[in-house]
Amino acid sequence: MAPTKIGFIGLGLMGSNMVECLQKNGFKPVVMDLNADAVAAVVARGATEAKSPKDLAEQCNIIMLCLTTSEVVESIMYADDGILAGVQPGSVVIDFGTSIPASTRKIGADLTAKGAGMVDAPLGRTPAHAKDGLLNIMAAGDDADFAKVKPVLDILGENVFYLGELGAGHTTKLINNFMGMTTVCTMSQAFAVAEKAGVDRRQLFQIMSTGPSNSPFMQFCKNYAVDGVSDLGFSIANANKDLRYFVEMTKDLETRSTIAEATSNNLQNAFDAGMGQGNVPEIYDLFLKS
Repeated sequence: MAPTKIGFIGLGLMGSNMVECLQKNGFKPVVMDLNADAVAAVVARGATEAKSPKDLAEQCNIIMLCLTTSEVVESIMYADDGILAGVQPGSVVIDFGTSIPASTRKIGADLTAKGAGMVDAPLGRTPAHAKDGLLNIMAAGDDADFAKVKPVLDILGENVFYLGELGAGHTTKLINNFMGMTTVCTMSQAFAVAEKAGVDRRQLFQIMSTGPSNSPFMQFCKNYAVDGVSDLGFSIANANKDLRYFVEMTKDLETRSTIAEATSNNLQNAFDAGMGQGNVPEIYDLFLKS
């Protein structure tokens, strides 16, 4: 393979910190984002800005995406000046976002037709971990494509898990977030019911936390519902999107998750109430009012 040239699209908080980590390790990526300030910050450290996704793909053999939704990923891939218009044979696209597996597999097939490959590699942990190369990375795709990008993934992640065929990374991430966000919604509602019933929420936490229900998520929920501290760092808007994707994924699998549907409904209600930018444990306020 030719010397690694990285392209990176999506300079939000996570993406910007990932690019900074790459730059600390000697890479000079080609970047794109709608936020001019975010682009300027990484360009000041040695990156270059691409004119379009096509332009970026023509220059790079590892193309990294850290975007918000499957819809945005598809728009970047399929536009007239998109990645598929410029991707070079032997290149690999990595989708670090949380996307719908069926969309990922469709894009992967279209890249294969161009002689390129794809790895889905959703992330665990926080932007602070990204800056230090300490992310958890759930990667999937063709063995040869994974082998090409593994050295770079090892720079970005403390733990890099290889999960097999393309789409398994996004599937795993959605399952993980279904479990986590359902747990947060359940515990937040437990605290709200306790308040309505006149039960001391701090004592409730003390009792629940001595049993098998104890978890970091319970601590996050207690921090907000009891102490008024919102510190999970995962927004209701993101959780709402991920649960919607999980429900869509189960339909693609010709099954149904009524538990996920209920969690998704609660998150959508919170989002519709203007709570989207709040952290997920703040859904306690919605339950308290309902």
